Amino acid sequence: MSRGEYMGFVPPMTMMDFFRKSAGIWFTQRTVHHFDAVTDESGESKLYVQVVDSSDSRIKSICDLQGIDPAIAAGGASFMWQPHEAEQPPDADHAAVLVDVPDDETRQSGKLLRNQGYVEKIPVVSRYWFGKDGILTIDTDYENNQGQERCWFITDDFRVRVSTVRMLNGIYLMTYCSERRYIADADLAAMIQHNHSRATV
Repeated sequence: MSRGEYMGFVPPMTMMDFFRKSAGIWFTQRTVHHFDAVTDESGESKLYVQVVDSSDSRIKSICDLQGIDPAIAAGGASFMWQPHEAEQPPDADHAAVLVDVPDDETRQSGKLLRNQGYVEKIPVVSRYWFGKDGILTIDTDYENNQGQERCWFITDDFRVRVSTVRMLNGIYLMTYCSERRYIADADLAAMIQHNHSRATV
């Protein structure tokens, strides 16, 4: 029995299920450790995730760029970031799009094609796999860096991301993010009102 199943929560075990569970807006609290510096960094931001259907034109464009047949892509997702205090949604034209190309019919490992990487803003191909405990691992080789990200859901509305970057000169960078699903004030008020009405029935 996996960690998630034991807690009454079944984690996603394919990339498209992971994307679907990630769809929405997330509030991210981030801590960055620079191993060549004394001071760490921290910050807060919003992450917008949308599932991208396999028939979307962006899927074909990214697959063509990497010389991969779009027909074998399972779909993808777009990711947009903005500072937490920003009022307007981020510009969709600047979204990073990831395309899932599974290894086989189990879909528990495969390639991720990105129109732009997290570390270097160039098109990249990553390798991913899901562990039996539901932890997703993504390895990426850039031109000048090597990156690894591990991500897992604690509940449907809370997840954790840990990433490391190794530079050519051996300096490491480590980032820890805790993310909870963002609920707008209007939605929260509606939920409170709904629960209040149920309690008074």
